[in-house]
Amino acid sequence: MAAVGIGVGKTNLDVAVEGRQGVTRYANTPSGITKLVKWLGGLEAPRIVVEATGGYEEPVLEACCDAGLWICRVNPRQARNFARATGELAKTDAIDARQLALMARLRVDRLRPHVAPQAWQRELRDWLRRRGQIVMTLQGQKQQAAMAPSAVRTLTLRTIAALARELKAVEQAINRLIKQHATPAVCSSKGLGPVFQASMLALLPELGELSRREIAKLVGVAPMNRDSGQGQGKRRIHGGRAPVRVALYMATLSARRPPAFSSRLI
Repeated sequence: MAAVGIGVGKTNLDVAVEGRQGVTRYANTPSGITKLVKWLGGLEAPRIVVEATGGYEEPVLEACCDAGLWICRVNPRQARNFARATGELAKTDAIDARQLALMARLRVDRLRPHVAPQAWQRELRDWLRRRGQIVMTLQGQKQQAAMAPSAVRTLTLRTIAALARELKAVEQAINRLIKQHATPAVCSSKGLGPVFQASMLALLPELGELSRREIAKLVGVAPMNRDSGQGQGKRRIHGGRAPVRVALYMATLSARRPPAFSSRLI
């Protein structure tokens, strides 16, 4: 087994193989990723670990999955804590790559391979992200319009109208993909609107692949033990996929709005 660590940056991919000297750098571009995947395919049963880096890791993740390579994405905090546990306090791109390769060697039995989203899930994910950007921008523009002088307000209202049209087009694209791919389980209960359905389909491709306990931990809604000796600490949720948790929270709020049901809870 070849244990490989890939340090991901905006422009470069630093690649280390456990037991080998040196770190190889590839460009984080389509052509660079193609060369990297071809090289990885020549290794013996590679086990590849990359660190989540604000989305810059997604192209190499998806390329490796499409090529049938075993690859795992780890949380940056998890990777840094592992490095500290080995006594490595310094941090550079090359050090990160070597530490990830060491993690691939020592922790391969505890690492979960990345579940690659299908092409339609990737498209839905991109539409969903664009929707979030528009909603945030709209919110800021509406706040500005409420306080701006009349000359500025005219321009702001024009921007708001353009964003509203774009939001409508984006939501139509989201609804089209949901209609094609949503299962009855995703839209069977009250409160499970289009944004929730899109979030589950696009941001949680592991649904159906993992157990309910594993999914809860992955999302970050599983209370974590904090016990030591005779003491039992409070269980708290921690980490996970924040956008999925937000969608779950908003769906819960929506589901409790019917007065009869809400009054019984209160």
